[in-house]
Amino acid sequence: MPLFVLTLAAVLAQEPVDTAGLLGELTDLARLARLPEPDYRLVQFSSYDRRSVSEEDPAGWFANADGFGGEPIPGFAAVLREPDERGVGEYLVCEVSGPGAIVRGWSAGMGGTLRVELDGAPEPLFTGRADDFLARRSRIWIEQAGLPTTLAEPFIQEDADYFPVPFARGLRVTWEGRLSELHFYHLEVRRYPAGTEVRSFDPARLPALRPWLEEVASRCARPRPAAPAPEVGVEATVAAGAAFEAVRRRGPGALVGLRLRVTAADPAAALRGALLRLDFDGDEPEVLAPVGDFFGTFPGLQPCRSLPLEVGEDGWLSCRFVMPFAREARVALENRSGRELRVEVRAAFAPWDWDERSLHFRADWRQGEPIELPGGRPVDLRFLAAEGNGRIVGVASLLMNPSRIPTPAGSWWGEGDEKIFLDDRSFPAFFGTGSEDYYNYSWSRPDLFAHPCCTQAVNTGPGNAGFVVDQRFHLLDDLRFRRWTEFRMELWPHRQDAPIAYARMVWWYARPGAAADTPPPTAAELRVPELPRWEPDAAYGAADSWIAHFEDLVGDRGRLVPEPLASRGRVWSWPAAAPGAVLEVPFATAAAGRYRLNLVARHLREAGAVRVAVDGRVLALADGGGSETARPGSAVVPLRNRHGVVRLLSLGWEEVELAAGRHTLRIECVEPGPIAFDYLWLKTVEREPVRLPNAVEAESLAATGDAAGGWQVQALGPDWSGGRQLWVRATAPGQRIELTVPPPAPGRYRVKVLLTRSWDYGVLAFALDGRRLADGIDTWSPDTRRLGPIDLGLHELAGPFVLGVEVTGSNPESREPGCYFGIDCVILEPAEDL
Repeated sequence: MPLFVLTLAAVLAQEPVDTAGLLGELTDLARLARLPEPDYRLVQFSSYDRRSVSEEDPAGWFANADGFGGEPIPGFAAVLREPDERGVGEYLVCEVSGPGAIVRGWSAGMGGTLRVELDGAPEPLFTGRADDFLARRSRIWIEQAGLPTTLAEPFIQEDADYFPVPFARGLRVTWEGRLSELHFYHLEVRRYPAGTEVRSFDPARLPALRPWLEEVASRCARPRPAAPAPEVGVEATVAAGAAFEAVRRRGPGALVGLRLRVTAADPAAALRGALLRLDFDGDEPEVLAPVGDFFGTFPGLQPCRSLPLEVGEDGWLSCRFVMPFAREARVALENRSGRELRVEVRAAFAPWDWDERSLHFRADWRQGEPIELPGGRPVDLRFLAAEGNGRIVGVASLLMNPSRIPTPAGSWWGEGDEKIFLDDRSFPAFFGTGSEDYYNYSWSRPDLFAHPCCTQAVNTGPGNAGFVVDQRFHLLDDLRFRRWTEFRMELWPHRQDAPIAYARMVWWYARPGAAADTPPPTAAELRVPELPRWEPDAAYGAADSWIAHFEDLVGDRGRLVPEPLASRGRVWSWPAAAPGAVLEVPFATAAAGRYRLNLVARHLREAGAVRVAVDGRVLALADGGGSETARPGSAVVPLRNRHGVVRLLSLGWEEVELAAGRHTLRIECVEPGPIAFDYLWLKTVEREPVRLPNAVEAESLAATGDAAGGWQVQALGPDWSGGRQLWVRATAPGQRIELTVPPPAPGRYRVKVLLTRSWDYGVLAFALDGRRLADGIDTWSPDTRRLGPIDLGLHELAGPFVLGVEVTGSNPESREPGCYFGIDCVILEPAEDL
């Protein structure tokens, strides 16, 4: 009897859909290799910008007001109750008729109150903080059931929760809260055909499900092949330009485990330049991808583990996806790395009943030329376009991101949304809210993580610069299509300093005869992209900073060693670093104030640890910059990684008051190991923002308009009234915003507007209650600064008036789209004070 008949999902296949069966599906890789019974389709409800309607309207298609607050159109299915005097309204997240199951929720800290109702029951399943349900429901229910909270760990993956919630007749989810506050959300729901028998979730039954929960936890903690099977082993030396057939097996059967290890003089070049080729039942390969990218490692060996894939520190690369075939399977390697390499292959095969539901495993890789965005405008990147009957089960982004900014704010590459089409070409079934949101994390965090269904295996830094690898596997939430699918993700960095190399992997299954439009890799694509030399830039999160390279500060007391991740291709290494050794670094401040010290340091597995003091005061770490070992609040800061990879991270210490003049940074070696630095940056901490007399803060005003990118509150620093502005992301002339401005009392006032100038801002016109009063106000500047006041004259104000601001053009120097603008405040000066 074929081993796969014994899988948990198969045992339960003829039973009603219930929580136990769905729990088993999360770790049952074998089920992905057959069409599901009962079938289903997956939909995502999210806070995407509702102005995104059609590709024919690029401004709306790339609109990005998707949960920050203040969206022109609320990011919900419907408005159930308009906001009251407190700004609190009620909104419909989703209403689903018929049988189904929630299979994933995600949130970036959504507040407010979420109400979840199943099957029209009089009492809701859940009422509470939105983030608790979307991202932490498994822990809440498991704890309430008196079970160990560790049983929730397989489901809570960064900011997502995969605990399944089946329902028999319907689902209704509503949210009560303020649209002015953050409300990013995703909710993924399987929809089964009418008549499918489903047993609705009941938290009271969780104690009885403990065996299933423990089995899921065991499989996630120690992933293993879907079926036990002996391995076939082979190894060979493969010359440059040669191909090597490692394994050929007659069918029917299934490849249930594939392990490779590649040894070469340049491992990174070998793992990108060696192509893995898998053929099932035909002449054309179902898989043709760089070995490293297929297993999720780039550049070189970056250890990580998920449920289907694993990269070991010993160099072994493992794949646990199940790959059935009817007649024959071939595993081969093509060496296009330009140099000889050594390869070891281990393949495990098990019996498989090939039938009309069986699927071929496929994997598509593409990259293209490094991408330079015209005018900084976002673009849709295609990951996969395919015809056939199957499912997408995994996606990865593998980037080289050459940013000059050491913080996530500025170096972030992934502002863009996923757009996933499943059979319907008119609109995506999934329209997301940001690349990191798709990959289950939030706020462009540079932290490394590894979960059963998602990983950030690589983020070399600083910030989100350098090399990045994000993966997500659709195991319980597989993307089912019957005829056609296209997976896209927008590329939208905060700022682009140089072309971005962006490779994409998609792992999927389909019935024989499926076809994708993926081009074969070119020689140029199979080379590891090199980071350009760069100088750090005091912008975005590093604005108002003084930057100095260690080699310029203390160059004669150390040595320069090559480091491709570093700004000048090298770091300053401290050869005398041993416990008790002290390095004193002089620096100066031009003005007295409050500062935060930041050091960009190389992180290695064997690196040492330091203690930092300024003018004799020992400082505690405030920001680990994505470090795996450094902990905020600690005075001893390790520069170690858990794995043998190199990272260049920006570490930030607590704020310190400094007088104008010379100071001494004291770095003490506390634990032995290599210590190396790239540069120091000293950031001025914002003082208390100004509060201008007679100012009405723009960010506090009720707003309407048609700016394609929406508007949001943006912190800009103490020189702006209240420290913030209303940032309006218009994308074309003619787009406008209208603010309702209440005077403190009826009377005669001089009306003025304080604005912001910046590098992508437009030319504006102003109107008061529909009457144009000022035109041709150019708000472009090569940097961010205040502009104004713009005097709109004396006016009798009996009550609130409407201030209209319209984009009328762009400065030729303004960066695309060249139509953004920012309003600091409206000043109402009483006539008697003039």
